Amino acid sequence: MSEPRNGNVKTLGIKLPDVLHAQFTLVAQLDGISLGDAALRAVEQYVASKRAESDFAARAKAALEEIEREAANRRGAIQGLFGDNPPAALEPSDSPPTRGRRKSGDANG
Repeated sequence: MSEPRNGNVKTLGIKLPDVLHAQFTLVAQLDGISLGDAALRAVEQYVASKRAESDFAARAKAALEEIEREAANRRGAIQGLFGDNPPAALEPSDSPPTRGRRKSGDANG
């Protein structure tokens, strides 16, 4: 995978133990590549190995479904702020904790 030409890149800073850094530097030098290129190759190999795992697709699908649930809840909350549409009902585990003053009849109030 080559570096994107449109500049959409992220910088990653990592801490390595001295011995591993020395080995990594030596391997990159022997291959005639920069540490950045070597790190990029390592990340590409890691991603490829994870994709090959038998349960990866199921875990990715579950993560996507969670993202969609969170987005729907946030969309409903924003729509509710403007009164266009009432917010969609939150799932019980997703409802925010209630805050505020207790009613005067509450036992703890």
